Amino acid sequence: MQSGGQRAAFAAITTLFFAWGFVTASVDPLLAALKTIFGLSYREAGLTQFAFFIAYGVVSLPAAQLVRRAGYPRTIVFALAVMIVGCLVVPLATRYQTYAVVLLALFIIAGGITVLQVAANPLAAELGPPAGAHFRLTFSQAFNSLGTTIAPFLVASLVLSGGLFAGETGSAGSAAGRAEALGHIAVAFFAIAGLIGALALFIWSQRSRLRDAAPLLASEQDSSIAGALRSRWALLGAAAIFLYVGAEVSIGSYLTNFLHQDQVFAVSLRQAGRLVSLYWGGAMLGRFIGSALLRRVSAGRLLGLVAACAAVLCLTVRLSSGPAAGVAALSIGLMNAIMFPVIFTLTLERAAASEAATSGLLCVAIVGGAFLPPLFGRIADASGDLRAAYVVPLIAYALISCFGLAAARARPDARHAGAASLGH
Repeated sequence: MQSGGQRAAFAAITTLFFAWGFVTASVDPLLAALKTIFGLSYREAGLTQFAFFIAYGVVSLPAAQLVRRAGYPRTIVFALAVMIVGCLVVPLATRYQTYAVVLLALFIIAGGITVLQVAANPLAAELGPPAGAHFRLTFSQAFNSLGTTIAPFLVASLVLSGGLFAGETGSAGSAAGRAEALGHIAVAFFAIAGLIGALALFIWSQRSRLRDAAPLLASEQDSSIAGALRSRWALLGAAAIFLYVGAEVSIGSYLTNFLHQDQVFAVSLRQAGRLVSLYWGGAMLGRFIGSALLRRVSAGRLLGLVAACAAVLCLTVRLSSGPAAGVAALSIGLMNAIMFPVIFTLTLERAAASEAATSGLLCVAIVGGAFLPPLFGRIADASGDLRAAYVVPLIAYALISCFGLAAARARPDARHAGAASLGH
């Protein structure tokens, strides 16, 4: 059972999950806006996600060392400060109307989020009895999904408004319309910077509770990622994270444009961007439901089932059209719900490496969000149909289902065997 200090620390950490979910999902309507403003192809627009998620591959390992040396409170506040800097670079990019500077800003923002992920994921899992690790991380991820649900509606309402997005042609439009659209983006990121600043002050006010309640993960001797690279289950878990994040981000990134198409919902870009909230809202609902199911059902079997369902939905999108394709695409969010936290904790349980090393490798694997969306976009450009690109997440979810079923049959590492048996 969690102590009072652990409960308070867990509540504070959960606010971070909300914050980085909000910022991450803000990139989806931003991608649709930039595609129109700069007249980009799907592949070129996908560079927004590449710039964002490549940060996980670059920053995760230094972030693990930062957590170890500076401790959780200072590391978290530093990460939030980096995110604020990135948000303030966006208005600079809009002033000079330069797509490359937008990409730089997204990389900086994602660098801060990467540091938060490295610190907060294992912290949420460990702030309480080991048997509740699946529940705690899934519950925190539910609030992450609350952020991803709210963000597309609010950000799309702002950045996809104005004359530039009123037409159906998707052209770059007039210079005045382009400047107006970029101005809306600047306002949105100024607001996000202010919210992150308030959160940083809150976390700093809770630094004593976090320091006292935090487990000694940061002081583990074997925190090098090399230890995880020698563990078969750490590598399998990293591959599953790579595929999951890549699939989820690929769908979410292009969902605004997909729903906007005449052969799907035939709505404006602004309306389509708002509908993306349903995709992320499904993940939020599913995580609350999943938190309860994980107290009664094997985590591995549940992962295998929902990943298989996601693959079937991708196939439905690929083979259908009209509202049926749109509803199927939006429904994938519900299937995504428990995937990340369950893959994460299943891997921590089964990996022979330390929690710090394994967590570091898993956070590096989030770089899948950088590589699969451009592939998705390339297929869409080549075929002229976004539905064809759904073969990418279809394959990814099928492989994740295999991982979940294999994990259900495998025994946890000796260090976690007792806790895992209680959790299942």
